Amino acid sequence: MQAQAADSADSQAKTALWVVLDAKKGKEDEVAKFLIGGKAVVLDEPATSSWFAVRLSKSRFAIFDTFPSEAGRDAHLSGKVAAALMAKAPDMLQHPPSIEKIDVLAAKLPNTK
Repeated sequence: MQAQAADSADSQAKTALWVVLDAKKGKEDEVAKFLIGGKAVVLDEPATSSWFAVRLSKSRFAIFDTFPSEAGRDAHLSGKVAAALMAKAPDMLQHPPSIEKIDVLAAKLPNTK
């Protein structure tokens, strides 16, 4: 039974994104608010299994999100949050976001059954 649960979690999180955002001086609060507001949009993305917005330091932020497939990840990258981020990036960020496509080797996600 535990193996099945692990397989289910792994199937929900096969691919991921690691996005690093470096805020311009004085724009740190704006970046934080943008990320907090992004959660509401991501909740409407059925192929986004998990989504985390984190603060790494005063001016450095990151997003880590997981997807069951490459198609889900691509849908997210062409979705509303990504479009809003790219539109606001020149004003809020020191440089364009660093977006890395990564593979998940193992995951523990909440049981959604």
